[in-house]
Amino acid sequence: MAEIAGFRGLLYDASKVDMSKVLAPPYDVFDDAGRAVLAAQDEKNCVRIIVPEAGGEGDKYDEARRLMDAWQEEGTLLRDDAPAIYRYHQIFKHEELGEQEVVRRGFIAAVRLHEFSEGVILPHERTLKGPKIDRLNLWERTSSHLSQIFTLYSDPSCAVDALFAGAEGQEPTIDGTTADGTRHLLWRVSDKETLEKVQAQLGDKPLYIADGHHRYETMLALRNKLLAETPNASPRSSAAFGMMFLANIDDPGLVVLPTHRMIHNVADFNADALRAKLSELFSAETIDLSADATASGQIIRDALTKAADKGTSIALVVPKEASAQILTLRPDVDLAALGLTGAKETLALDVTILHGVILEGLLGIDRAAQEAQTNIEYIKDTRVAIERCQAGEGQAYFLMNATPVAQVVAVSNVGEVMPQKSTFFYPKIATGMVFNPISVDEEV
Repeated sequence: MAEIAGFRGLLYDASKVDMSKVLAPPYDVFDDAGRAVLAAQDEKNCVRIIVPEAGGEGDKYDEARRLMDAWQEEGTLLRDDAPAIYRYHQIFKHEELGEQEVVRRGFIAAVRLHEFSEGVILPHERTLKGPKIDRLNLWERTSSHLSQIFTLYSDPSCAVDALFAGAEGQEPTIDGTTADGTRHLLWRVSDKETLEKVQAQLGDKPLYIADGHHRYETMLALRNKLLAETPNASPRSSAAFGMMFLANIDDPGLVVLPTHRMIHNVADFNADALRAKLSELFSAETIDLSADATASGQIIRDALTKAADKGTSIALVVPKEASAQILTLRPDVDLAALGLTGAKETLALDVTILHGVILEGLLGIDRAAQEAQTNIEYIKDTRVAIERCQAGEGQAYFLMNATPVAQVVAVSNVGEVMPQKSTFFYPKIATGMVFNPISVDEEV
């Protein structure tokens, strides 16, 4: 199953930079304005590499390579002398979790790459072509994996976590806080005994991709290209391994939040007509909302949590209305008759029913339009969704329960995938904690 290895990471010298000013979210969660904010924090912010802009000569990918080389030459980035794995803690809060402080624990390592068909590393979401091409060009030009794939493994006894107790008692190598308030701590673990014990614990386990499907497929593409160019490469070539963050499915700090959908620009949309169609498939409970968006969000979350015990449940809110409907799929609905097929594990998902039955079947928003976000916008914050609804934006809002991790694993195990934005693992893995230089000629 999963083959774990240490690698010689490339890390910021924390004595030369303020780590809180050089870390960044993954490249795909901020826009041009967000990039500008990050770049303005520090001239060495990693966003200048992960989302490069063309410099004086060459294209943007050449500029990323130039910066990486320059920062290494001046000592801003330092390559570890010995292979290591990197213990990683994220300490955070979130409005939807109340005032509770949460710690998510995991570690960063090199993991042998496998095609999905091999059943060792399993996906759960569909991917698009465009982002893969950009990342492939960037990673090939910089000869590096610049961010981690977020993967999950099952370890109910937390035996792997226990192996890092010694490292956690030391001062962290990296300590920085990102704009969302999350504190990121990294410890270097290079002793051979710990590496071997981690490898042994995970050697019989599959990994499940939580976040980073596009980047994983990019790693596969880069591996295939590099190894095809060097057919006699060592089986342990670093090009055959990808940099991943691994977290325990059973870690209480593993938080999944919902992603809501705002519907807009649907031709001939009529809320009453939609509710009439929904009533044929769903039972509906009407709940009153508050003028305060935060309070309304809590009302809806509580109602959805309660309704989940009865089956597939989704909240419908229409702009400027003072109530919401909690929709619960009727048990006698024949999904196959509605054109929805697949494994029972996939059909049990709220997002499957939302996308297949409501968005496609009732509103005519086909998969292509969903991927292009022609008529749909994804909103990760319940309060923000309510505020925008109260302001009259869009045509309708579908608010969701979070997809349980157990359902993610179940769908992956049967070889199927979920609609886009089915899961929101919070917080995001910070980019800039450690980079992974790769070369066909270097072994892990």
